[in-house]
Amino acid sequence: MGLLSDPNRRKALTNLLTRLNTPICIVCYLAAIMWFMGLAFEPFTLRTYMSENAMGSTMVEERFPSGERALSTAKEFDAHKRKAGGMPVEWLVKTMQARGLEVFTQSFSRTLPFPDENKERYMVRGTNVYGILRAPRAPRTEALVISAPCSPGNSNNQAVGLLLTLAQYFRSQVYWAKDIIFLVNEHDLIGMQAWLEGYHHTNITGMEYSPLQGRAGSIQAALSLELSSDVITSLDLVLEGLNGQLPNLDLANLFYAFCQKLGVLCTIQGKLQRNDWDTAEGYTHAAQTMMLMVLKQASGRAWGDHGLFLRYHIEAASIQGINSFRHYKTDVTTIGRLLEGMIRKLNNLLERLHQSYFFYLLPSLSRFVSIGYYMPAFGLLAVILLLRALDLWVHLGSPALAEVDGDSEVEQSSSPGVLSVLTPVVISHLTGVALYLLPVQLQEMAVEHFPVSETEAVVLTAVAIYTAGLALPHNAQWLLSGEGTEQGWRVLKLTSLLYLAVLLGCTALVNFSLGFILAVTLVPIAACITPHMPRALSALAVVLLSPGFVILYCVFIYQELIEAPVSISEGWMLFLSVISQGILDHVLYGSLVYPLLALFIYPCWLMFWNILFWK
Repeated sequence: MGLLSDPNRRKALTNLLTRLNTPICIVCYLAAIMWFMGLAFEPFTLRTYMSENAMGSTMVEERFPSGERALSTAKEFDAHKRKAGGMPVEWLVKTMQARGLEVFTQSFSRTLPFPDENKERYMVRGTNVYGILRAPRAPRTEALVISAPCSPGNSNNQAVGLLLTLAQYFRSQVYWAKDIIFLVNEHDLIGMQAWLEGYHHTNITGMEYSPLQGRAGSIQAALSLELSSDVITSLDLVLEGLNGQLPNLDLANLFYAFCQKLGVLCTIQGKLQRNDWDTAEGYTHAAQTMMLMVLKQASGRAWGDHGLFLRYHIEAASIQGINSFRHYKTDVTTIGRLLEGMIRKLNNLLERLHQSYFFYLLPSLSRFVSIGYYMPAFGLLAVILLLRALDLWVHLGSPALAEVDGDSEVEQSSSPGVLSVLTPVVISHLTGVALYLLPVQLQEMAVEHFPVSETEAVVLTAVAIYTAGLALPHNAQWLLSGEGTEQGWRVLKLTSLLYLAVLLGCTALVNFSLGFILAVTLVPIAACITPHMPRALSALAVVLLSPGFVILYCVFIYQELIEAPVSISEGWMLFLSVISQGILDHVLYGSLVYPLLALFIYPCWLMFWNILFWK
């Protein structure tokens, strides 16, 4: 405390930080990147372990024997689905009732703001079918959910057949302490969103649905099953949910424990675990796996039906059966036993999963990086913003120190007008509001005047507004307020630095991956930008590090990490698709990434763009 209370010592510390400001910032940035990349090195990570005593004390004995029956049920389901031209609601109701469940249906409809060209839908109507197995040994105040989406074509028929066979097997057991809900939802996430809103008596996305006639207890956990092929070689665990939410780590630990027990090949991000962590190949593999999780989490999308459960504080994960490894094969009986074991362990819970981590990164299923390990990487980037703000504050407080000629008195008396600083801030945020609102609202006008579809109109309007915003702030400042002062751009930069620090800090607390990616690209701009830099070269660098280009880079990096590289033209089309999906995810499910980028991050970037062209 004496260092800060003594004026002489405080002045000496301030002078030291001001004099070494640039070297410290460079060291912090390099240290942040090195720290983050070092997180994939196995000695720097922790081994996963079961924190919940109710799930980790003993392993249950799995006895599910009906794999062949599940396959025959899947074929029967496929035949009725082809006959009905969609989800066979009546057959599902009769089949679940024959298995002793309380069966209910829910109809729903949703009109999309513009057509979803990836799945070729606009007016969505469907029906969810769910059956409830009542707990024979408890007051029926808690429940578990097993779901399987009814996908078009032949995909996921095995999952539905396995779900129905598990329901029949579970019905014959007497040890259930929680209700078990077997749910077959139509139209993937839209159907799941309708069911969850109906179950919890909410309507936050404008969905039209019929009220649920049957309910179970409070849902404690959920598993979503997706089998993409008739031949399953491995099971992939999907954890990333809406807005970057993750389930409790014990749910992933439970999946991994049963995979190890049953000898099932398990993956995360579609990648097998390697044991040669001390080699360059082993580290690269772990880094790629971790980076895939970072990119998926940063997107804010729900990467499976489980992602929508997390909003309601329900721990959920998706288990996807994939066919990627020729030398392995997992039969349906084994998958059924794995699900049986997980449900039985979740059935033993006396309270919600809470003892393990909710914030983590996974370079593999057996190792994890906790929030205490990865947050320092972001903290080092945030320190740069605070150091640059401190440097500006010192220069603003003592302008005489910055001038040594006769013009110093003029500089001291020339204080920045409020309007000259406030104008670019307001214009930048109005541009962000236009980027958020106008693409969807102007789609009809764009379709009338240009030969494009509704989806293309929305995306191209967003790109046009984003590009037009580059010309607005600095021109508006010049037109409305005349020429700015030297202190004017410093005040604006000080405001922008603190604003960006708060934005990135709040984002990283909720979604670390998104906050870190934005910090890596925006912090260099914020730290270096001044009106005295070479305009052309600096403008190019600032544009290449803008939020839009960051999304484009992430598209190419993601395709490289999943070993499906694309050309520049294909990458551009994927980039446009990502924008349209981001807008749809916001409207349909409440994803916050698009409004965050449009209303806050992009205007903040425009403020730094305005500083570069300060007159």
